[in-house]
Amino acid sequence: MTTVSSEVAEGGRSRTSVGDYLKHHIRDYGMLVALVVIMGFFQIWTDGVLMKPLNLTNLFLQNSYIIIMALGMLLVIVCGHIDLSVGSVVGFIGALAAVMMVSYDLPVLVAVPACLITGALIGAAQGYWIAYWKIPSFVVTLAGMLVFRGLTLALLEGQSIGPFPKSFQALSSGFIPDPFGLDFRLLSLLLGIAVGAGMIVFGLRARAKQARFSHVEEPLGFFLAKNGIIAAAIVYITYLLATYNGLPNVLITMAVLIAGYSFFTTKSVPGRRIYAIGGNEKAAKLSGIKTERLTFLTFANMGMLAALAGLIFAARLNTATPKAGVAFELDVIAAVFIGGASMSGGVGRIMGAVIGAFIMGVMNNGMSIMGVGIDWQQVIKGLVLLAAVIFDVYNKSKGDS
Repeated sequence: MTTVSSEVAEGGRSRTSVGDYLKHHIRDYGMLVALVVIMGFFQIWTDGVLMKPLNLTNLFLQNSYIIIMALGMLLVIVCGHIDLSVGSVVGFIGALAAVMMVSYDLPVLVAVPACLITGALIGAAQGYWIAYWKIPSFVVTLAGMLVFRGLTLALLEGQSIGPFPKSFQALSSGFIPDPFGLDFRLLSLLLGIAVGAGMIVFGLRARAKQARFSHVEEPLGFFLAKNGIIAAAIVYITYLLATYNGLPNVLITMAVLIAGYSFFTTKSVPGRRIYAIGGNEKAAKLSGIKTERLTFLTFANMGMLAALAGLIFAARLNTATPKAGVAFELDVIAAVFIGGASMSGGVGRIMGAVIGAFIMGVMNNGMSIMGVGIDWQQVIKGLVLLAAVIFDVYNKSKGDS
């Protein structure tokens, strides 16, 4: 006879206690708690500067391209690979956009799609060798990192090119217009309230649907508390942003991408198959999954998101520089690992990658406000990344034992 301490029989159903649920999902919620603690720490030590509307806006603008690339990098790492070329692709696409819009005076509506297609083709070219020729992704993307860094220098001829047209700058530095004509951006607050309420409603509907077909593991009290706190945080942050210039355009872009990729990874068949490939590629192939094609498309997707990040970064700087994108790949990979992705593939969540990116961003921002030098910032970020990987290895070994 087996005794299950984490469950209590009740009316033919079993209930998991909050403590046991958290114990078995520490990977999912540990980093969220860490983000809250880190934000609280810097909020106190910066005398409240961290959460000021202007600084919050800068925080989103400064980390938007890292978060966007983290979405694609998560899929690459879940698939069991890595992409070291994304920083160089960011610089190359920014340079290409500058040449097209500034040097050749092409319209924004022509240049932006062309740059996104170019990014997808770059990712596809690298994915071809990785997926179909089985060349290690580390080698292929390391070569890509060198190639596109060199092409960036050649395209810009060692000089910066700018400024960009105003319509292109709005991609990063613009804000959603407010139709109410008030100093307070009411539309931004209403959008925040709608998102918070929608998250709770859709969460309840998904929970009810799951309850009809299987046991719901997450305790109801924990579910309500978690979603209520997150919804309140969304409303509060949008309120703070509404007191300044409202929601940045890039924040809307990020929100749409996060929602889309969250749906793709959790609800779609191709998304679940990517996890299967990372878990065991041979078994996935034997079960009928076209592993080569999915790996190829994963890298093409990464290239497109790197191109989008390159456009946003160039729009924010209002110029294309030879140094753009340097070491971005390190921040992106660190964000994904800190967010709970496994080095061996098959494990990771979109929201985890986003939280990991925000942890890196808040640390950068908070340490800069406190006057911590760039040297010690690198040391601290490296230690945080190491701690996250050790945490992952420890949890994996604990689960296997």
